[in-house]
Amino acid sequence: MFLVTGAAGFIGSVLIRELNLRGMNNIIAVDKTEDLANLEKADYTSYLDASLLLKTDFPWEEIRYVFHMGACSSTLEMDVDFLRVNNVEYSQHIFRKCTEHQIPLIYASSAATYGDGEMGYSDSHTKIFALKPLNPYGDSKQIFDLWALEQTATPPEWFGLKFFNVYGPNEYHKGHMMSVVKKAFEQIKEKGSVGLFKSYKKEFEDGGQLRDFIYVKDVAHAMIELSRVQDSNASGIYNLGTGKARSFADLARAVFNALELKPKIEYIEMPESLRSQYQYYTQAEMGKLLGTISDIQFKSLEEGVENYINEHLVKEDRFY
Repeated sequence: MFLVTGAAGFIGSVLIRELNLRGMNNIIAVDKTEDLANLEKADYTSYLDASLLLKTDFPWEEIRYVFHMGACSSTLEMDVDFLRVNNVEYSQHIFRKCTEHQIPLIYASSAATYGDGEMGYSDSHTKIFALKPLNPYGDSKQIFDLWALEQTATPPEWFGLKFFNVYGPNEYHKGHMMSVVKKAFEQIKEKGSVGLFKSYKKEFEDGGQLRDFIYVKDVAHAMIELSRVQDSNASGIYNLGTGKARSFADLARAVFNALELKPKIEYIEMPESLRSQYQYYTQAEMGKLLGTISDIQFKSLEEGVENYINEHLVKEDRFY
């Protein structure tokens, strides 16, 4: 039996669909929402409210693997207590239960832990302790990562994945946290152009800010491959991106090209509230993960955007 938290969310729901495509449907889906639109096509055994995992009578002995994707994922969340409860304490509970019952665990960390990137993007454990996130969300992920690394009693295998800029189907509920791909698609439909932030650093041109964009289906595929690793020495924190930074202008052009339209990009002012915590460059160092699951391949930005738009966004049924 697989257990997937955050199951009705973006990455969790796509993960369940990818498990289904591999013939696995013995899944307990866990979340704390009544909006199950992302799970309409999914095949799973039962759906549980997230609070039930805190109950003493939850049958952990029946669980074979845990994918812990549930958390507050908003980088603009400023309620430190809320983040502590949802992103730290809840994750600690799951980690302890997986340790007690010797259940392998994969959980969602975040590239937000890297802050402004001045320390680089290495997932070496010795370097992770020096990271300085730019916001409370990143802090919450960093706190749990460091706590996990300090544990002497652990699950048989455990992997914390620092997701970089994930985009793709089933992100529609995320509001302002939706990917720029989805936002660009909607802007093109509405007014025929895409607005990108101006740059406030001379070394980056407008629209030249760089991100490591990764397609959500590739994220799910990587997690499934990683779940097959049976080596306690491989446990730890891993980056999950493509290892290749691309510009927002590249992304916008990919959206126009997927729609067979001529690019029309406008550059707009960045809100003052974002400028102090804005990342101009992210690129995952991927040697560690690729050395563990060496046969994994990721779609290029153009390939991922084309699939997202033409297999989902332009269709009446956009869900995966």
